[in-house]
Amino acid sequence: MAPPLSRGTCPEAGLDTAELTAIVPGLAASLRPAPVHPWCAGAVVLAGRGRTVALHEAVGRAVRYSGYEEGADRGVELPQDRQVPMRPDTVFDLASLTKLFTATVAAAHLDQDREVTDYVPEFGAAGKSAITVRQLLDHTSGFRPELPFYDRPTAEERARLLWDEAPLHPPGSARIYSDLNLIAVQHALERATGCPLDVLISEEITGPYGMLDTGFNPPPEALPRIAATEDQRRPWGRLDRGMVHGAVHDENAYAMGGVSGHAGLFSTAWDLALFCRALLDRGGPWPGFETDQPWFMGELAGRGAVGHTGFTGTSLVMDPASDSFLVLLANSVHPSRTWRDGSAPRAAAATRLARAIAKADS
Repeated sequence: MAPPLSRGTCPEAGLDTAELTAIVPGLAASLRPAPVHPWCAGAVVLAGRGRTVALHEAVGRAVRYSGYEEGADRGVELPQDRQVPMRPDTVFDLASLTKLFTATVAAAHLDQDREVTDYVPEFGAAGKSAITVRQLLDHTSGFRPELPFYDRPTAEERARLLWDEAPLHPPGSARIYSDLNLIAVQHALERATGCPLDVLISEEITGPYGMLDTGFNPPPEALPRIAATEDQRRPWGRLDRGMVHGAVHDENAYAMGGVSGHAGLFSTAWDLALFCRALLDRGGPWPGFETDQPWFMGELAGRGAVGHTGFTGTSLVMDPASDSFLVLLANSVHPSRTWRDGSAPRAAAATRLARAIAKADS
């Protein structure tokens, strides 16, 4: 079997060279204060079309700070010889990109039009009996964005918090992006299959697609390749953990042992490109994906582009109309989640790819 992706030139990929290569200096600009803080400490960007990856570059630092001083609102920089440069194969905490993997597995095992209580009867408490799997996947269940699972010490208490939660709106009447949706999908998947979520994702996605650097709870030996996230302390964080490096950033996923339907996966840009390529080849499924969102897709939005972002600074976009894909992974909560402002670097990179496609096709 031919490899699913190979590195090649912009002309080989059907992309304009000047537009695509402009992504890197644009991304490097996000390492500078704008106007007070940089958007990220470092990033890896990968872009391709068809089976050719035409851009795969790293900028900045995977580890730059030892801590964050709230009073001065500044990062405590490590000595230069202890800072870790970003590399194309740096491993990132994907944050909410994990949702796409959960949703992809769910599409194979759950009937999206069935009520969630068909899989998890306890879920029906507090007015949730009519919620369907599809409403969880498209964020129309009526759930609020999140709950403090990190405050509950046992799995049983965390589950009870979800069972007792009432929707804010009648199912199907409003769209509210919520971590609770994919946490509930995880419960339904594990009941339906009798298999833990991490095993399902490994056996059905990362293993078959050759994603060797993707998984939950990375081993200690992977630490030198992992981008650091946040000096996580109250009041800006929900837990007091210090500089988070090699463990999941999301407090709820951390409380759940690092494996959750909404967050917890770690991966590289190349592995995510393999994921994109597999989905483009199959024509989906696209449950859980955002569609045509200019705020992070830039000018790629408008023809059915699909993708997602993650709180730590991660994102991916696929444009089925042009058979192209963009992965941008950044550690934009390093050293503090309070620094990042907006998604302009994501949108700018996607716009460059859109123009590279248009110029090559003209």
